[in-house]
Amino acid sequence: MPINAAARGLAPAFIRLAFLLGSLAVALIALTAIAKAQPAPTPIEQLMLDNTDVIQKSSRQTIGPAIDALANSGLEGANVVLQRWMDRELFVRKDDGRFFLADRDGDNYTLRHIVTGDELGTAGRRDLDQIRPNRGVQVVMASALVRFQLNNPDPDVRKTAVAAILADPSAEQLPLLREALEKEETPTVVREMRLAERLLTLKFDEDAAARVAAIESFAGDMSVTARAALNPLLATQMEVSDEEPGDDVNVARTLTPGSEAFPFEAAYQFLVQKGLAPKVIDAAQRDASLISHIVDGKVAGVEVASLDTRDARDDAYAALAAEGVVDPTLTEEQREDLVDGHTFYEAYVQPKVITDAALDTLGSIETKVSLYQFLDLAMDALSLASIYFLAAIGLAITFGVMGVINMAHGEFIMMGAYTGYVVQQYVPDKTLSIVVSLPLAFAVGFAAGVILERLVIRWLYHRPLETLLATFGVSIALQQLAKNIFGTQARPLTSPDWLAGSWEINSIASISYIRIAIFVLALIFFAALLLVLNRTRLGLEVRSVTQNRRMASSMGINPERINMLTFGLGSGIAGIAGVAIGLYAQVTSELGQQYIVQSFMTVVVGGVGNVWGTLTGATLIGFLQKGIEWFNPSNTLAAQTYMIIFIIIFIQFRPRGIFALKGRAAEA
Repeated sequence: MPINAAARGLAPAFIRLAFLLGSLAVALIALTAIAKAQPAPTPIEQLMLDNTDVIQKSSRQTIGPAIDALANSGLEGANVVLQRWMDRELFVRKDDGRFFLADRDGDNYTLRHIVTGDELGTAGRRDLDQIRPNRGVQVVMASALVRFQLNNPDPDVRKTAVAAILADPSAEQLPLLREALEKEETPTVVREMRLAERLLTLKFDEDAAARVAAIESFAGDMSVTARAALNPLLATQMEVSDEEPGDDVNVARTLTPGSEAFPFEAAYQFLVQKGLAPKVIDAAQRDASLISHIVDGKVAGVEVASLDTRDARDDAYAALAAEGVVDPTLTEEQREDLVDGHTFYEAYVQPKVITDAALDTLGSIETKVSLYQFLDLAMDALSLASIYFLAAIGLAITFGVMGVINMAHGEFIMMGAYTGYVVQQYVPDKTLSIVVSLPLAFAVGFAAGVILERLVIRWLYHRPLETLLATFGVSIALQQLAKNIFGTQARPLTSPDWLAGSWEINSIASISYIRIAIFVLALIFFAALLLVLNRTRLGLEVRSVTQNRRMASSMGINPERINMLTFGLGSGIAGIAGVAIGLYAQVTSELGQQYIVQSFMTVVVGGVGNVWGTLTGATLIGFLQKGIEWFNPSNTLAAQTYMIIFIIIFIQFRPRGIFALKGRAAEA
């Protein structure tokens, strides 16, 4: 019985042992199967396996050796692995540190080779970790990928490589870029590679002559890239010396302590930073030192009770300093002597030959930038002048012939703009709608002008104050009528597609195609008016009435008819100006009021009744306004105010304008 009992007691142990042995056999069989399913690591896999710890716990500071080992290995597929690593496509198996590509399949992953993509078995979700390089590590990888991408057969990939170089340039990339540039044949890629090569040369090349040549190659280049590359070459750092800097120091400028740019306290603090002067110990710090050195109710042998004044405390502190137990404090004179005994200056970080080349190149760039800024300002001024000319030429004719101050002239401009808007509601083609709008706006303006002249103006000749008040009332009435018909919201007058965008000479000088079109329209009307006034009977009669109304009447010319036609002509031209202005401005009932003041100033400056005078006045006012805005671009209202002041001063010396009527015409 005892033997049987012992046997029965050992039975569970034998069962557990058998189970354990069976489990080991199954594990060995499984491992053998895995070994058969997954061949030994290829050389590139072994390289990754050798660096598995660094890869799994990577940072920008530690990942360099692993990336360099892969990039410099010369193994086929190294660039593929690097790209997939950067794209976060790699997984690592926890138990052996081997890397795979992995495709999710339910709760498991299908493992594939990191280069070929061949299937290598499966693994559980908990058996793998995804490699997720952070942004800093990805930047390092992108830089390493450059050498592969620069030799890629796809030009777009090579362009991407150049962009990656410029995003994170380094000295090691310069020889790679030069080698690729020698073999490159695609023109667009060559251009970008040459730019990158020059940028890297001026920054990293060890040959000063090569750097200078690269710097000088950017002379006249107004791009932001060029200036961003050149400006860091002029970086400075502040230095101090107890003597004048020698010739070996590339001094940018000398600093004067006590000046607005370099206060005395800043100079002394810089001496403290350099260890050339003791720190300034303020009153609170001195008092704290006195408290910490109280011994038996005394400080430096002085009773604490007697330290009730600032001078007493300062004397006690000086006694402690004499004993060497606290840092001494300096008087103001001593501090000034320390500062005066040193020379402060800013020195360029780069050698003189580099900074001289950079200064010359940036100087040439700034000169060119200034020229194109002036060109851009001139184009804006000409554009504004053409708008003022179109708005004012009709007023100049009516004012010159009839002597009428028409305060409703701006509303004829508004009528033309609304005419263009209405036409576009029925003519969807934008180009055709503008072609139709121009003559129709002239007709509407002409008819409205004739009606106003017949009903109001002709009864008020030789009564300028009543004329001004009457036309001002008409102006208000027309604005309210426009609000009743079209509402108070701005209405769109859309330009054709071929007028969209702008003509860009470069990144500095540009002008919109709409402004160019308005400028051309102004030139056309200028030429047309000269033709009408100088080559037609109507023009002859208008000029004769302008010069001497009574003499013209005695010669058989009907002044009233000429007045009516002239007022209609001026109003019609204002309508055409409205279409042009409406293409870029908001079409509202107050549109004309924005130009009525400038129109009158244009007429007054140029001279009444003279087309050349109107053109000159518009040009002068346009350039004057843009010039003032250039000095104060954030305040256009101030520019208009200064312009009005200039006009007031101008008419004190030229009350009849630039092209004044002479002889009998002036007397009339």
